[in-house]
Amino acid sequence: MVKPPLEVRTRTTNDAFGSFAASASGWLGSKWAFAGAGVVIVLWAAVGPIFHFSDTWQLVINTGTTIVTFLMVFLIQNTQNRDARAINLKLNELIRAIDKARDQMIDIENLSDLELDALQAKYENIKAAWDKRQN
Repeated sequence: MVKPPLEVRTRTTNDAFGSFAASASGWLGSKWAFAGAGVVIVLWAAVGPIFHFSDTWQLVINTGTTIVTFLMVFLIQNTQNRDARAINLKLNELIRAIDKARDQMIDIENLSDLELDALQAKYENIKAAWDKRQN
């Protein structure tokens, strides 16, 4: 029996789609999925002469890859959202744990674009002032 990739074994979620997405992205992101996709392409190309490289022969691969790509976007986005949430929580914990860190930075990913722009401008000014002191 093939052992599941590490990502599949370590990710757990409480909802059915999250579990499916974590498992599917673990498998589909593995070297075996890449090898399988390569085999499918080689087989498709090999049967080209049998079907005289017809429009239908080309449509099969175009349709298949389009459908797979469309579905993979949702799986990837789900796992990226989960990863981003985990990273933000880790950063929040680091901010909370460091005495000199400003607590206002916790959960800034929930601020509006205008509020984020204002914070970015503030830190750009701090960097510019630091650059001046270094010269």
